[in-house]
Amino acid sequence: MATKSKAVKKTAPKSEAKPAAQAAAAPSGHKVFGYLPDDTPPIGAMLSLGFQQVLTMFPATVLVAILTKFDIGVTLLTSGLGTIIALLVSKRKIPMYYGSSFSYIAVIVTAMNAFAPECFADQNQFYCADGVKLVQVGIIGTAVLEILMGLLIMRVGKAALDKVLPPVVTGSVALVIGVALAGVALNEATANWMIAFITLIATILFSVYLRNKGIWGMLPILFGVVVGYIASALMGLVDFSIIANETWFRVPAITLPAFNDPRAWGLVVSISLIAIATIPESTAHLYQMSLYIDELAAELGRKPFNIKELIGLNLIADGSDDIVAGLLGGAPGTNYGENNSLMAITRNYSIPVLMAAGGIAILLGFIGKLAGVVNSIPVAVTGGLSIYLFGIIGMQGIALMQSEKVNLFDPKNLAVGSTILILGIGGNLALPNGIFPFNIPVLFPNGIPAIVFSAIVGILMNVVFLIFKSED
Repeated sequence: MATKSKAVKKTAPKSEAKPAAQAAAAPSGHKVFGYLPDDTPPIGAMLSLGFQQVLTMFPATVLVAILTKFDIGVTLLTSGLGTIIALLVSKRKIPMYYGSSFSYIAVIVTAMNAFAPECFADQNQFYCADGVKLVQVGIIGTAVLEILMGLLIMRVGKAALDKVLPPVVTGSVALVIGVALAGVALNEATANWMIAFITLIATILFSVYLRNKGIWGMLPILFGVVVGYIASALMGLVDFSIIANETWFRVPAITLPAFNDPRAWGLVVSISLIAIATIPESTAHLYQMSLYIDELAAELGRKPFNIKELIGLNLIADGSDDIVAGLLGGAPGTNYGENNSLMAITRNYSIPVLMAAGGIAILLGFIGKLAGVVNSIPVAVTGGLSIYLFGIIGMQGIALMQSEKVNLFDPKNLAVGSTILILGIGGNLALPNGIFPFNIPVLFPNGIPAIVFSAIVGILMNVVFLIFKSED
């Protein structure tokens, strides 16, 4: 990765600044192409670049909706609308695209099995409205937590947050989330092991061998689905009547949160605590994008944007996106690393392009045939994808601890990390429905989900170590 140039030319006033793609030759003699956040490309470039952003987010975002049985149209709608609102909340300074987050799948699946078991267990049902309405309350709780975290960071700084949520806690929780989903992936794969492994192997090969191959390298999940779908069709496993029975145009199944249902309030705690894993991820994406944007700005002789300083505002934007999802019934979201990578490859960080992408995603949410195609994907195909993707979530937890140089020879870190892992993974595998039998009125009347319980215990242990310091 190129090092950011220290010398930055004096830029023209904003009203006279040319789009990056029309910039003069750089000092090295070659012409620099690209769009910075405040650049507006021509309409043709804006639409084509925006469509690339949608294509990149589509496979993972839709897969979350499939696995959690949220409405696909609403999930696409809230992805686009949430992105637009988040961009406006960030004052058009932070170029991010928002899609559905895998981190929330485990706790949503737990909620669905508890509150909409018949619908969720039926493979012929693609959407469980009653469960979605309850989960929406929890998603709004996540949004409130993210906004409060953002406001807190803007006031006291990120260092204070890192003391309460150090990498050993956030990384261990991310690891638990990924491994705890292993049962979901394998249960789906049992529908047809051959199809699951064809999909898994194809996705892995595309991920490895298309890396750094431009737009193609951003779509391994889509290509894996296509290979698995074709293999399933050849084996007669695809029900094409699902597509035929869908209309071309349909209004997404928007639902309102079930605020009046007492069962929903436990989900506020359960779902919002998963933000422990998504907040560090979002912050890491912000740092990554800041580096790329300022490198391009330096090459163009423009002032650096320094969006890395907007950590708090970035989390408020994250929360704004989840408010949209929570109010309308879409899957909870996060800013997408895949889209960030696409922006780095195309050197396009234009906010107007991301606005256009959001508009395209909204329109796709109204195409019924598209939902029909997605719903016709055999369960074994999603199982093969899930084996790979859920494992990546767990590995990202390890990567976070490595990148932050967590000392695993420190007994405090060992205590926190090991406790989180065993309570979270062991509880999810060994306890009935993955729930600890500790009933708390209103919040957890039926017990505490293992992932949530492990996160709570890990945070409290870390707080104890902060208050009662040990000798080094």
